[in-house]
Amino acid sequence: MSTTSSPTTTPGPAPLRRNGSFALLWLGEGVSVLGAMTTTVVVPLLAVTEFGAGAGWMGLLTAAAWLPWLVVGLPAGAWVDRLDPRRVMVVADLVAALAVGSVPAAFLLGVLGLPHLLAAALLSGACSVFFRTAYGAFVPRVVREEDLDTANGRLYGTESAMQVAGPGVGGLLVQLVGAALAVVADVVSFLVSAACLWRIDPRTLRPAPERPARGRLRDEIADGVRIVRRDPFLRFFSLQGAASNFALTGYGALLVLFLVRDLDVAPATVGLLVSAGSVGGLVGAAVASPLARRVGTARAMRWLQVLGGPTALLVPLAGPGARVALVPLGVALVGVGVVGANVVRSAFRQRYTPAHLLGRTMSASSVLNFGTMPLAGLAAGWLGTGLGVQPTILVMTALHAVVSLSPYVGPYRRGRDLPAGRLVEG
Repeated sequence: MSTTSSPTTTPGPAPLRRNGSFALLWLGEGVSVLGAMTTTVVVPLLAVTEFGAGAGWMGLLTAAAWLPWLVVGLPAGAWVDRLDPRRVMVVADLVAALAVGSVPAAFLLGVLGLPHLLAAALLSGACSVFFRTAYGAFVPRVVREEDLDTANGRLYGTESAMQVAGPGVGGLLVQLVGAALAVVADVVSFLVSAACLWRIDPRTLRPAPERPARGRLRDEIADGVRIVRRDPFLRFFSLQGAASNFALTGYGALLVLFLVRDLDVAPATVGLLVSAGSVGGLVGAAVASPLARRVGTARAMRWLQVLGGPTALLVPLAGPGARVALVPLGVALVGVGVVGANVVRSAFRQRYTPAHLLGRTMSASSVLNFGTMPLAGLAAGWLGTGLGVQPTILVMTALHAVVSLSPYVGPYRRGRDLPAGRLVEG
C-alpha cells in the first residue's frame, strides 16, 4: 500500500465523530458554561439578599461584566490574530478563576461587599473578552470546514443545556451553602476548561493560517473595523446584535430582582424558573442546522429571529401566582430564536471570513455587539430606579421585539441562503 500523499494534501482534524480535540473543547466549554450560568443566578442573589442591592446596583453589576468589551475589545482581536488562541484561552480561564475565587475568599475573611463584586465582575469580564475572541478563531482550526455546522450546533446545544442546568444548580447551592460559597462552582469550571484546552494536541489542529507581515497594532485593528464597516453582512449582524443585546441585557439585569421582590419567588425557585426558560436555547441549537439545510440559511435566520422577538413581551406580563409561568415561557421562546440564529450565523462567519482576519473582525463586531451591554446595565438601573422594575422590563422587551423584525430590511431580507463564498478583502 502506498503511503505517498498528494502534494496538495494538508494536515487537518479528524472527522467529528472521532475528533478527540473537539471532544476536549466541547467538554471544557460545557463545564465552563455550567459554572458561568450558576453565577448568573448566584451573584445577583448574593447582591440582593446579602447586601440589599436595588435596581441601580444590579445595573452596575451587569455593566461591569460587559464594560471590558468597550475598553479592550478592539486590541484583543488584533492580539489574538498574532498569538496562539488556545494559549490565550487557557490564560484567560486561569485569571478568571482567580478573579471569581476572590469572592468566596473575601466572604470567609469578612470583607466582601458590593464594590468587591463589581471589581470581580470587571476582571472576569476582561478575561471573557480574550476568551470569546480566541474561541471564535479557534473552533475552525479544531474541526473540518464541512463539520462547522454540526460542531457549532453541538457547542451551542451544550451551552444551552448548561444554561438549563446552571441556574437550577445555582439556586440549589445558594440554599445549601449560601450565595458567596456557591460561587466556588464557577471557579472549578474555569479550571476544568483550562485543563481541557491544555490537553488538546496542536498536531491534531488545522494549520495556523498564514498571516501577512505584522504591521502596527493600530493598523491591524483598523483593518478589522474597516472590513466590518464595509461588508453588508458583517455590518448588519453587528448593528443588529448591538441593539438586540442592549434590550436583552437590560431586562436580564433586573430579572432576578423582578422575581424576588415583585413576584415574591424564593431563591431556589428563581433558579428553577431561569433553568426552565433556558430550555429554549437548547431547542434552538438543536433545530438550527436541520432548519437551515431544509429551508436555507437566510430563511432560517429570518424565521428564528422573528420567533425570538415579540415573545419576549410575555416576561413583563408575569405576575404573582400562576402568572409567574409567563417568565420561563417568554425566556424559552426568546432562547429558541436567539440561540438558533446564533448557530447559523456563527457557521456562516467562520466560512465567510478569511482565517487570518477572524480575530480582528470578530472583535470589531463584538465591540458593537457587547459594547452596548454595559450601557444597557446602566440604563436598566437608572430606569428601574425611576420608572420601576416591571415597566423597565416592558420597555426593554418591546425594543427587542422591534429589532427582531430587522432581517426584513437587511441584506438577507430575500433569498434562500446567505453567501456561500469567502469575503473579498479590499
